[in-house]
Amino acid sequence: MTVKSSKADKKIAYDAKLCQLLNEYTQILIVAADNVGSNQLQNIRKGLRGDSIVPMGKNTMMKRSIRMHAEKTGNQAFLNLIPLLQGNVGLIFTKGDLKEVSEEVAKYKLSKVSQRNKK
Repeated sequence: MTVKSSKADKKIAYDAKLCQLLNEYTQILIVAADNVGSNQLQNIRKGLRGDSIVPMGKNTMMKRSIRMHAEKTGNQAFLNLIPLLQGNVGLIFTKGDLKEVSEEVAKYKLSKVSQRNKK
């Protein structure tokens, strides 16, 4: 029988993961994630596998983790991300070329016609 972790434990684990990513990766791409289905997100993650990671989470948790990380490390540049975390957004951490990552994500963008057909 597995033991369920509490909300506090999950928040601590998410904070640790995001702080590790902020330390490890040199570039961050912020992407809008409105009307993105789980299958579409899974395909994006597969396409970016290797040099990029796409963590998703609540904006308040991301903002809190970024503030705490900036405070711990003294790197105030991370605080520039906070105003950008509005609405349904995701962060893509990458060591590769931002243009290539952006083009890879764009491959999985669905047209408005195909979105209407799914409804």
